[in-house]
Amino acid sequence: MRVSHKVIAALGLACAFAQPASADLLQQKTLPASLALTIAQTAYETCTQQGYHVSVHVVGREGQVLAAIRGDGSSPHTFENSQRKAYTAQTFKTPSGDFAQRVKDNPTSSSVHLAGVIAAQGALPITVGDEVIGGIGVSGAPGGDKDEACSKAGIDKVAAQLK
Repeated sequence: MRVSHKVIAALGLACAFAQPASADLLQQKTLPASLALTIAQTAYETCTQQGYHVSVHVVGREGQVLAAIRGDGSSPHTFENSQRKAYTAQTFKTPSGDFAQRVKDNPTSSSVHLAGVIAAQGALPITVGDEVIGGIGVSGAPGGDKDEACSKAGIDKVAAQLK
């Protein structure tokens, strides 16, 4: 067999065993900026209509900030708290209030010392099916339950697009 026939045979054999490159790639849903803005704006408006001066953050699947609002009249600490709440909900894939309860039940948990997390109610994970693609956090209403209700209103606004 000539050299060129050996090369062609070897290439053919290699191609037969090669897998498509896409077999090794992850397929993930990503929260687009347009939805993040709608979620944040709706949460903000829901709280302000009730007279609350809040800040809102929406984070993506890696905890990166996609949208942030520091509301008129909101206290300076609410901006940091809303971001940390959103990050906590996204990171632990659970409402930040659930994380706060776990810390209360086990105060020696090392999770509370992780950078960027906070044990405070007011944030929810943003999901598509069972996949967490982000989180929303609100801070500044008179109670974490009210912050969380505004977060829920933001998610509810785009629920049909999160399928």
